[in-house]
Amino acid sequence: MKIAVTYENGQIFQHFGHTEKFKVYQVEDGKVVSSAILSANGVGHGALAGLLRDSGADTLICGGIGGGAQMALAQAGIRLYGGVSGSADQAVEDLLAGKLDYDPDVKCDHHDHAHGEGHQCGHHHGGDHGCGGRHGEGHSCC
Repeated sequence: MKIAVTYENGQIFQHFGHTEKFKVYQVEDGKVVSSAILSANGVGHGALAGLLRDSGADTLICGGIGGGAQMALAQAGIRLYGGVSGSADQAVEDLLAGKLDYDPDVKCDHHDHAHGEGHQCGHHHGGDHGCGGRHGEGHSCC
């Protein structure tokens, strides 16, 4: 089993389509035996599923992710655990222990309509954008 996690500074990066790197964990007999950083090499959204598939990953842990990316992952045979935040290492340990807190219905639905500052993947709240940065009108979130 190979688990990929959207990754930044030890944490799960919250914006799948804009992740710059993944931490990929090799798992054998239910335990992590090694991990390495995989650069996204500037590819975005659709190409990321192929990059993960080509790396041998069969599972992805991430924060916000859009419907198109979810479909691309499903077509690549990669199981998705979305809506996760916090430590990447801890999330992998929690997944292996069967206690990962994730959102099976995670959505980043800002592809359907344009709106300005202050949106958050999967939810609408005031304040900062929840996907790792601020974006303007018409931004395609994840």
